[in-house]
Amino acid sequence: MTKTLILYFSGTGNSKFLARVFAKEMGAACFSIEEEADFQAIIAAHDTIAFSFPTYGSRVPRIMREFVIKHTQAIRSKKLILFCNQMAFSGDGARAFTYIFPKCLRKKLRVIYAEHFIMPNNIGNVIVTPLANENQVRRKFRRAKRKMQAACANIKAGSIIRRGFNPISRALGLIQGTFFPLLERMAKDSVRITDDCINCGLCVKECPMKNLACENGKIISKGNCITCYRCVNHCPQKCITAAFHAKVNKQYRGLRSSR
Repeated sequence: MTKTLILYFSGTGNSKFLARVFAKEMGAACFSIEEEADFQAIIAAHDTIAFSFPTYGSRVPRIMREFVIKHTQAIRSKKLILFCNQMAFSGDGARAFTYIFPKCLRKKLRVIYAEHFIMPNNIGNVIVTPLANENQVRRKFRRAKRKMQAACANIKAGSIIRRGFNPISRALGLIQGTFFPLLERMAKDSVRITDDCINCGLCVKECPMKNLACENGKIISKGNCITCYRCVNHCPQKCITAAFHAKVNKQYRGLRSSR
């Protein structure tokens, strides 16, 4: 009997939602890569590994890339299922996961399914990317759930769909991702915290990269931000920004709230 596992990274809830729907439909084990767990043993105990992740600039977030690099030897021999989520269009977002591996391994990877999901945007302080309202968020989550259920039915039936793996998607993804490495490096030290900070420590606790710390009564950045926007969207004072530094008037909280 095939044993399936899904691993996810979720900045503000979208990838987590998709992973949990998959786990329920497939009877799969489900873990966040941020958990303290023996992932070498967990991966070794499963035949098929699914990954759920957001795309940043049509590419896989650094935290997921670092996890995969660390566990490459355990992952390389498994059947892979790839689920990426995006605000609009990533070109080859799912296929971008395979770019993490050395070129000599990419053709040997057994990707049995890959799908893209349109999910709500979580960047609320940029004019061109306004946050959806509560009803719009709920509709997108419902559509994503139905699409994931359909994907699970396909996987159970043995259908192979690999979204983003065709040459056109590849070309579009390359165009969109051209400047991503530069932007990613610039964003590492992009966190700003205003004087409205009350030093509650929530951002320190929530940061997946352990990039924030409290020193001398102030929150400071260690220069390791991946712009997942978790701190921006959870700060009770709306006093944190990353990469984009317009005033935060509205925060994204997934299904719980779009305020």
